[in-house]
Amino acid sequence: MAKTVKPTSTRSSTVITPDGPQMQCTNTEVTTHKDITYSSPTANGKKVDLKLDLQVPQTAGKKPLVVYITGGGFVMADKSANLGERTYVADQGYAVASIEYRTETTGSTYKDGVADVKSAIRYLRAHADEYGIDTNKVAVWGQSAGGYLAAMAGATNGNKQFDTGDNLDQSSDVQAVVDEFGAGDLAKIADDCDAATKATYMAPGSFINAYVFGPGSTKTVAADPAANKAADPATYLGSSSAPFILLQGSDDHIISPSQSLILLDALKAKGVEATRYVVKGADHGDMSFLGDVEAGVPWSTQKVMGTISGFLDRKLGS
Repeated sequence: MAKTVKPTSTRSSTVITPDGPQMQCTNTEVTTHKDITYSSPTANGKKVDLKLDLQVPQTAGKKPLVVYITGGGFVMADKSANLGERTYVADQGYAVASIEYRTETTGSTYKDGVADVKSAIRYLRAHADEYGIDTNKVAVWGQSAGGYLAAMAGATNGNKQFDTGDNLDQSSDVQAVVDEFGAGDLAKIADDCDAATKATYMAPGSFINAYVFGPGSTKTVAADPAANKAADPATYLGSSSAPFILLQGSDDHIISPSQSLILLDALKAKGVEATRYVVKGADHGDMSFLGDVEAGVPWSTQKVMGTISGFLDRKLGS
């Protein structure tokens, strides 16, 4: 975590003051399918079974699908994370899948992570009848590292570069992207932070550089503009890219708040529908793993979660 962070600009953005009640579910019954293997790629030369958990509300008709991508600093991907927020979205009428994906701890890079997200989308489309999913209405929703992968998935609609594995007869395109405090231009990920933090993030072998170049590499995104560009969601934006909302804490101490503004500008420059929301006073989501049990509170307010569900309703229609 950075010791200091520059104040973020709210230019072209909507500010949310995260006061008021916490999100509340209704009495919608939700069925959970756990540990579904959606892909079995290789990592470190060995086959690994990637799993997802799927929540399906027991309401009439086929359900729009939201694929949730957890954070974890590119070193972990715990699909059990943020159960409360996922259940809230399922309660609104969406089938919600939370997925595992390959990380740098298995010798994997962002290319593998993006491929895994797309594999999960294709798998769920292929099994849509089994789970009652509407294949024409699919969104990705990620937080932190998951926000980065969600942005990559939505930016690359129609681009087959990251489509590998099974169910290649199915589309991996999505109709909406929810990106919460995700990274984008990795060479600038710590630009708002104090000098020591920036040096740590940009050092050879850091979690950022390892996820781009692989373990053991001494290359850095700061010294390799071409590699940084290839890993940047903005590079792939075009007329086929999905609409975005970007949600950013004004007091984020892990990823520079300006990351979402850089991506917003790129989205608008390419004519992609996008809105940036700055959550006043909020840090980097749920950071109870770092001992901060209060950091997640703003993100689970009705104001913030209602912003997400409202966007999904407009783009997918629950």
